[in-house]
Amino acid sequence: MPEVWIPPRMQALTGGKQQVQVAGRTVRQVVNNLDQEFPGIKEYLYDAEADDLVAGIAVIVDGEVSQMGLLERVGENSEVHFLPAIGGGMKP
Repeated sequence: MPEVWIPPRMQALTGGKQQVQVAGRTVRQVVNNLDQEFPGIKEYLYDAEADDLVAGIAVIVDGEVSQMGLLERVGENSEVHFLPAIGGGMKP
């Protein structure tokens, strides 16, 4: 099963666990299965109106930032990280 790394602000929903294993072949399935096991976590990750990840959240699968969001494929031994997207930069 894929291993999902839980951001600190969501660890209260997982009983303090930093990593959990949850089934899924796509990021969407992983998010849905996370929410079944840890109710409430989906609202931190999923924007129903946009049918996509919440703005400001990036998903990294096996060390690569996903450009496909919820459609990104996840392997049986994948590592999945949900991280706050990093933006900004130096002002001119």
